[in-house]
Amino acid sequence: LAQGSNWAQATLANTPSFLRKHPHFSGALRFEAMARGTIKHLKRMFAPSHWMLDKLKGRWAPKPSAGPHKLRECLPLIVMLRERLKYALTYREVKMIVMQRLIKVDGKVRTDMFYPAGFMDVIQIDKTKENFRLLYDTKSRFTLHKISKEEATYKLCRVKRVTRGPKGTPYAVTHDGRTLRYPDPDVKAHDTIRLDLNTGKILDHVKFEAGNTVMIRGGNNMGRVGVITHRERHPGSFEIVHIKDAAGHSFATR
Repeated sequence: LAQGSNWAQATLANTPSFLRKHPHFSGALRFEAMARGTIKHLKRMFAPSHWMLDKLKGRWAPKPSAGPHKLRECLPLIVMLRERLKYALTYREVKMIVMQRLIKVDGKVRTDMFYPAGFMDVIQIDKTKENFRLLYDTKSRFTLHKISKEEATYKLCRVKRVTRGPKGTPYAVTHDGRTLRYPDPDVKAHDTIRLDLNTGKILDHVKFEAGNTVMIRGGNNMGRVGVITHRERHPGSFEIVHIKDAAGHSFATR
């Protein structure tokens, strides 16, 4: 302790006089750890369980790039091609596939094999003439649902919020990070819009109200599909929505 205080006094004595005269300078020395930047690796045991990676086949898992979907709510292209579709056996083979510009996500070629594809995204592989939509099964896992070429031209987006930007321009923000300017004035938060992937324009929208079919995208009921029967509003807290599925079971969710 004595050594530490002597060292602090010596450091203070060596501080230039113009710094000591500064109004914000205090004699107390404060040392802070610097930020070390982004973490570029992901351990296999910490990877989302819905990727269903074998915990004994290696120490590391693919770390998704920054993108429209969260790390724990996405399926990177490498997991999709290697673990789900089995079009590749190794990391190197996946890299060869994506670098040949064969994989499209929402109509755009993606050459990053760690690109985070997520709920409702459209995956197109022209070479095999296949189109998939990423949906959830009732076990909270992503499933690649095959769709037709016509259906692959649009996707459904949930509106997170509607607000105004510069010069009072109204815009809607969707669940996949899109900013859509001048939406229909009837579109509000929690509604669903149908988006044309070629033009990026809103085709039509569905209100979040009783009688409409919904799919749960989070929580214990993730992946369940049903019809909204009732919506409890709790100002200042979470709304509770009551849903009835095709088997006649009713459940409540946030």
